[in-house]
Amino acid sequence: MGDPVLELRGIAKRFPGVQALRGVSLDVRAGEVVALLGENGAGKSTLMKIVGGIEQPDAGDVLIDGIRTVVHDVRTAAALGIAFIHQELNLLDNLDVAGNVLLGREPTRGGLLRLLDRPTMRARVRPYLAQLGLDVSPDAAVAALSIAQQQLVEIAKALSLDARVLVMDEPTSSLTLAETARLLDVIAGLRAQGVAVIYITHRLGEVQKIADRAVVLRDGANAGQLAGHELTHDAMIRLMVGRDLASQHHQPHAEGPRDRFTVEALRTQRYPQHAVSFAVARGEILGMAGLVGAGRSEVARAIAGIDPAVAGQIRLDGRLVTIATPADAIRHRVFLVPEDRRGAGLVVASSIRENVSLPALDRYAAWGLVSDARERKGVSAICQQLQVKAPSIDVSAATLSGGNQQKVALAKWLALDPRVLIVDEPTRGIDVGAKAEIYRLLRDLARKGVSIVMISSDMEEVLLLSDRVAVMHEGRVAGILERQECTEPRIMTLAVASGA
Repeated sequence: MGDPVLELRGIAKRFPGVQALRGVSLDVRAGEVVALLGENGAGKSTLMKIVGGIEQPDAGDVLIDGIRTVVHDVRTAAALGIAFIHQELNLLDNLDVAGNVLLGREPTRGGLLRLLDRPTMRARVRPYLAQLGLDVSPDAAVAALSIAQQQLVEIAKALSLDARVLVMDEPTSSLTLAETARLLDVIAGLRAQGVAVIYITHRLGEVQKIADRAVVLRDGANAGQLAGHELTHDAMIRLMVGRDLASQHHQPHAEGPRDRFTVEALRTQRYPQHAVSFAVARGEILGMAGLVGAGRSEVARAIAGIDPAVAGQIRLDGRLVTIATPADAIRHRVFLVPEDRRGAGLVVASSIRENVSLPALDRYAAWGLVSDARERKGVSAICQQLQVKAPSIDVSAATLSGGNQQKVALAKWLALDPRVLIVDEPTRGIDVGAKAEIYRLLRDLARKGVSIVMISSDMEEVLLLSDRVAVMHEGRVAGILERQECTEPRIMTLAVASGA
């Protein structure tokens, strides 16, 4: 396959109190896809920041085409043909799609006036959108797009750079199975064109499909390497976590009739022409699958009172309840953990303590004043129960790993004893070890009688956790599958509505 396009030798990096990288080495050749694996905190992001010129190594060398190179900054990286697709979106939501894709490289007209050449911008961007199957206009406002559509705009931006080395950090974290399959086809095409790809993901099934080999980091050091034929699920996990994770088998835990939580003829603002109905039993996990734009998150937001519903009824234990605002939902103990945990699930600048106690301050107050001692005791207890890993409950939520941020987002509702819990993409961007802990937590809640609606684009996750699966297509429930009927082909058939 030739010599490496990019080679990292003995990279070390230390931050105050933390040795982030300990002599890490990695290389990638033209036309090769190398998966970079490891738990959150293993050093993957720091290593890629060095490749991208965001951080400088304390020791070690970066080689481009065999020549030692100093990547001074992001501009230098781009000039060397290195492009990034970041997990945390780097889009400007005050610009349209074309403006984001061509940011800093906009074609102009009018000589010294340097006016934006909008027709040329549209013409340049359309092929990248078509390549990704993203059916939006180049003039569409990014702020109006879904998280998944914004992720595809981020990918289109990287593709437009014609990079020699493409670093993809969790590119499918917001994509469903169909969009993921499309992206993997795009990567195969880039490989055929000689592009070197470094692919970071926690979805090990994707690694098996697309990677030529995998490099695994653990605790800031190389843990090992796996060739294509060695890329089994167990082998990858063993290198990542240093042990075998307990086998996870589905054990149904629904109790009694399916009328604990009932949604009847709910119509959302996005799909007012379609009525959504489903019911969840006490102790049941109802998976909700579907393609991007199917309306799953809109249903969740309407149930939680975030977006007003056009029509519909909600019943709890057979009694009609009115949920017009989030306060109504909280009063009835119907809680939503949103897809965008940093933007909507947490106040990341605030501490763990402040995040967990925020919706329950009255529990820790007397005569209108919050008792610091009672608040600390309550928050510490729930964080210990969820095994939140942090130096103290006073550290900022922004400093936590993705898995621990998700636990904090869950903790603030668990402290209020939920009757119904809706989790939207509960493990997006979370490593396999933290995923296992979130799965254990959801199962424990179900065993305690909580009714759970789990929206997920991870097919393996849907099949692993769900007692039943409701599949949505363009704002309506295309079908609900019993546990014994749940297979990937049947879910996808309903998701594209060919079997509705």
